[in-house]
Amino acid sequence: MKLKHTLLAAGAAALTHLPTAQAALLDRGGGMLYDTVLNVTWLQDANYAKTSGYDADGKMDWHAAVAWADQLEFGGFSDWRLAGIKPVNGIAYNENFSDDGSTDYAWNVSSPNSELGYMYFVNLGLTAFQFPDGSDNPNFGIYRDGRTGGQTDVGLVKNLQSFNYWSGNEVPTRTGEAWFFDTALGSQQTWYKKNLGSDMYVWVVRDGDIAAVPLPGAVWLFASAVFAGLFANRRKSN
Repeated sequence: MKLKHTLLAAGAAALTHLPTAQAALLDRGGGMLYDTVLNVTWLQDANYAKTSGYDADGKMDWHAAVAWADQLEFGGFSDWRLAGIKPVNGIAYNENFSDDGSTDYAWNVSSPNSELGYMYFVNLGLTAFQFPDGSDNPNFGIYRDGRTGGQTDVGLVKNLQSFNYWSGNEVPTRTGEAWFFDTALGSQQTWYKKNLGSDMYVWVVRDGDIAAVPLPGAVWLFASAVFAGLFANRRKSN
């Protein structure tokens, strides 16, 4: 009986003290990446509109961008949307400019409320044209050396453009405008949905993960051994 209780305690400890997932961008395969903090799945290709042949260069106005995301089917999913930029304070947009990302119209917006900003600053470790203290940063941008234009792969992300990316969020007080994130300089701003200069890139996400996280193999083996021991002990006692 003592052995039985010992094995049960060991098994419970193994199953309840599993290693917790660290905040990370995980490669789920099939061209999709999972953000463990935001609980969203990104397309790995940051210019899939071009790669897929849907658009010649991948840039489009806001209305066309929303329409593309709405019709997109990828990886067996059809609920893709433009990455979001919600208020940093969680209540209302603050369009006063800031260097430290404490407002919405700013450099260095790394808040989880800005999916694009969080990806740029936290997941990819990129930096803005200006540091949070307002001083110039010579190593800004997707190349980490101050160059702009073109595209490159950054970490797990493919074809990241050095330009503007639309978000799916409109400006509440000016419905003809929407929020965007500039990956060339690391800033977050607003612009006209359809006007001169309104063609921007599109990077889509979907809510949630695409795969359940399996238990580590070592834990499964240990748990199996525990329950095998319980079974053997029970047979001996009968």
